[in-house]
Formats: sequence, structure tokens, C-alpha cells
Amino acid sequence: MRRRKSGIARRTPLKAATAAGIALAATLAATAGATAEPDPGPASRSTQHVEYFAGPGGHPKHTEVPAPEPLSAKERESVADDGTVVPIVRNGPVGSKADVVFIGDGYTAAQQEDFHADVRKKWAEVSAVQPYASYKNLFNVWAVDAHSRQSGVSGDPTSNVRKDTALGSAFYCDGIERLLCVDTNKVEAYASKAADPDLVIVLSNSTKYGGAGYNDITSPSGYDGIATASSDHAQSSQVVVHETGHSLGKLADEYVYDDNGTYTGTEPWESNISKLNAAQLTAQKKKWYRWIGQSSPDGGTVGAYEGGGYYPRGLYRPTENSIMRTLGREFNSPGREAMIAGFHRHAPAVSAVTPTDTAVRRGQRVKVQAAEGVRLRWSVDGRSVKKGIDARSVTPRALGVPADGRAHTVTVRATDPTRAVRDPELRKLLKGSVTWRVAR
Repeated sequence: MRRRKSGIARRTPLKAATAAGIALAATLAATAGATAEPDPGPASRSTQHVEYFAGPGGHPKHTEVPAPEPLSAKERESVADDGTVVPIVRNGPVGSKADVVFIGDGYTAAQQEDFHADVRKKWAEVSAVQPYASYKNLFNVWAVDAHSRQSGVSGDPTSNVRKDTALGSAFYCDGIERLLCVDTNKVEAYASKAADPDLVIVLSNSTKYGGAGYNDITSPSGYDGIATASSDHAQSSQVVVHETGHSLGKLADEYVYDDNGTYTGTEPWESNISKLNAAQLTAQKKKWYRWIGQSSPDGGTVGAYEGGGYYPRGLYRPTENSIMRTLGREFNSPGREAMIAGFHRHAPAVSAVTPTDTAVRRGQRVKVQAAEGVRLRWSVDGRSVKKGIDARSVTPRALGVPADGRAHTVTVRATDPTRAVRDPELRKLLKGSVTWRVAR
């Protein structure tokens, strides 16, 4: 039976990760369970930018934490001997879906089944949120087992608690109780064991509220971001959802810091903040202009509300209060559009279950996978056929491929007809096709 500590923990996901912030060496001494050398001082080491949440329902904040040291030879050897990859949800081949990788920290060898159960529970919570709920079959979910010497994490329940864990999870990172940091070099080492990680979530064995998001680092393994979250606090899944707004949706934060004053920079690249007000967005046909005046899933009407991107003035956001501003909210309409497009960047509208690298027989059943509601149209030798409309499984014979001893092809074309994506450029991501050769 695993040991849990009381409290509340929070996490933030990552946007491409390689180096990241374990707790300050000085802070770790006071709070975390990771081994650290004496603090050499800020001038001699780099830092990492992390996002954290002070409490459920609150606005996120940012801080800088020291970057971890490169892994020693002993640490690399330890990781090399660890890290079994376990499938949790399998909706298609690796690379044809968005592959989410959970890595456990603070779980002993005897607690790995507990970790797998926690992954299933946490993913169920995340995938119950829209638009995840409508696109569950675009995701594969994997668990990477990391064996910790001790159960639980540093800083839980108090700052003087220290635990020896695989990834060095630690509350009170940078002196902030709810900031749950990890050694991102170790995270990268474990994440790289998965075949094609797109999103990495560190699940720390704790009931304490907290988490962190590493969104400004680049991962050699190619994943979009890292989020840290406590395994057994209900609100930690909201932290994950917010962080995936950055990593998968490429969305900006919509909250503000009152002391930032007025934004005077260039137009932000993110799709959900702008220097333009509603009238200017509409007149110039920019960003979320297609949604202005429409009701939004997060409540209210899409417009241009001043304050966003950390500035109280000079920048506008689409709605009053989406999940990119406050935990516990929904994605607004422009945010939901960006998330669906992000899903499809990793998972095409249709993927083959039947391999396409070898010819199929006329009577062989050809199978595909597509998200719920995706329209499928089949063709033979480039000519559309009425048979098999929206079928996920057909035979070339049923589609009309003749037995004439000649070479033929069968193609399925897919379109996601959702009205939640209006931008024509993003809608291109919602289409796809697969072709098979039919044996003579």
C-alpha cells in the first residue's frame, strides 16, 4: 500500500523540454527531496521559466528557477536500466496519434501498478474536458515507469520533508509551496524511452495541490511540453488542461499582472491575444474575428476584452474568463478551435489500421480509424464510389475493384466537419487520406 501525504499539489505542463527547473538548491535543502550541491549563486548558472498556480480557481503566475545540472554518468546509467514503457490507451500506431507520455515520480518498485491506475484516472479527468472529450480517439497514452527509492515527494506536507525520487519532484520550489518542480534533464531521459512523445506529464505521488509548466525549453525527443501534477488532487487535472493550451493549442495566457502597465510591443503571434480591439479585428479580418458576437463555451460573448498576455492594458483577449485565464473554466471558442487544430497536427483526420506498405487482396477487409463524426469517402483508382460512405471497414471487392488482373488502388478521404474550427488555414489540418494498392 502506498503512502500519500496530505495537502494539495499543482502542476504545469511543458512545451518542449530538455532542461528544467528542479527546486533551487537552497530551496531544495529547505523543501525538496532531490540531491543538490551548494548553491553556486545566480551568476554561475542558467534558469528556467516556469508557470505555476497558487490555488484552485486562481490565476497562474510565472517565476524563474535554477536549471538542473547535466546528468552524471551514474545518473545516466541508472535511467538506462529503468523506464519500462506501458501502454495505457492505444487508439492507433505510434505517430498516427497524439502520443501523451506520463512519467511517475515518487512511486517505488512496489507502487508501479498504483502509478498506472493514477495515470488512467488523471487521463479520464483531462479527456472529460472539451474539446478532448470529442477527440479521445486521437490520443495514445503511455506510462513510463520510473522507480523511486522512496514513496512520495519532497515538500509534502511541509518544506522540511525530503524524499529520494527518480525525478526529484519537489514542492516549495523557489520557496513557492504550490510550485512542483522536477529535474527536466531526468524527465527528458525517461521521456525519450517512449517512441514518439508529443506531450509529457510528470505525475508526482502526492495528494498535495500543485504543479508547474515548462514551456520555454526544447526537447531532443520532440514533445511539445512538460507538465507536472500531483497524482491525487482533483484540481491537478485542470493544471494539465491549461498547460496543454500552451503546448498543443499554442495559446497565450489571458491573465494579467497589474504592475505590468501597458503593452507597447509588436502584435503577438499567439492566436488568442491581440493589440486590436473588436472593431479593428473585424475590419482587418484578423485572428478571432470570425467568432466575434458569438456565444462562447466559457460563458458570455466573444469580443475583445482588455487585459491579457500578462498586461492589464494594450492587449485584448477573446472572452472574459476562459481556462487560459482561470482554472476550472472552459476553453473559449477561439481556444477550442486552436486545440482541435493542435490535436490534428499530431493525429491526422484518418489513420490506417490495415498497413499500407503492402498490397491488399480484393476480399481483404481494409480498416481505418477516425475521430467521431469525421466524414469518410472512398474511391477506386481516383474515382469516387457511393459504396462505403463513412465506413471504417470495407473490402476492395465491395467498393467495386474488378478482378481483371490489373493493378488498382483504393483511397479513403477524411474530413472533420466540426463547426468549432472556422479558420480555413486550420481547417486544412482537419483533412487527410490513406491509399492502398490492391494485389493483382
